[in-house]
Amino acid sequence: MTTPPDADTPTTPPVQGLPRRAVTTAAVLVVLLLVGVVVASRFLGPGDTSTATPTSAPPRTGPVGLVPVEAPAAGSTACTSLVTELNGALPSNGKTLDRLPLADPAPTGAVAWGDRTGDPVVLRCGLNKPPELTPTSQLRVISGVQWLPVEGDGATTWFAVDRGVYVALTLPDGVGTGPVQTVSEIVGRVLPAQPVTP
Repeated sequence: MTTPPDADTPTTPPVQGLPRRAVTTAAVLVVLLLVGVVVASRFLGPGDTSTATPTSAPPRTGPVGLVPVEAPAAGSTACTSLVTELNGALPSNGKTLDRLPLADPAPTGAVAWGDRTGDPVVLRCGLNKPPELTPTSQLRVISGVQWLPVEGDGATTWFAVDRGVYVALTLPDGVGTGPVQTVSEIVGRVLPAQPVTP
């Protein structure tokens, strides 16, 4: 005859757990899965990106189209002489930017260079005085030419402000200082210096 349990002794129901073998098998599978992921990532690399959406625009295949801007002295002798001298390529961060053809109607006094993938470097001669040129403007002298840099969205336009005509050189971000240095040497050689008149 069995004695009933004490009224003061709590009774606990039997624990219904997973069999030890199932727990061990699950743990081994998790470890093998993690090891497989690590090994696969080392040997396969970041994955196939051939179907990824391209992040850059397709290369240009035709002439560069430039919007017209007010340039009253673009047809002057000074601008014609400068554009004639700017017939070569420009250095840019270890690469060469070739002179590009302009789409018709091409603006007078304009030149463009590029590698057919990024935005082109554009020079315009004979522009009006830039409104940013004031008595307190911070000018930069490069190869004897005084430039006023004006930062824009994705590009900086450098204005040569100490010549008989105003020259603007627009450099897209990332092209480096090679273009402005080369153009400065040619501007300094072709166009005589004059006092800056803000």
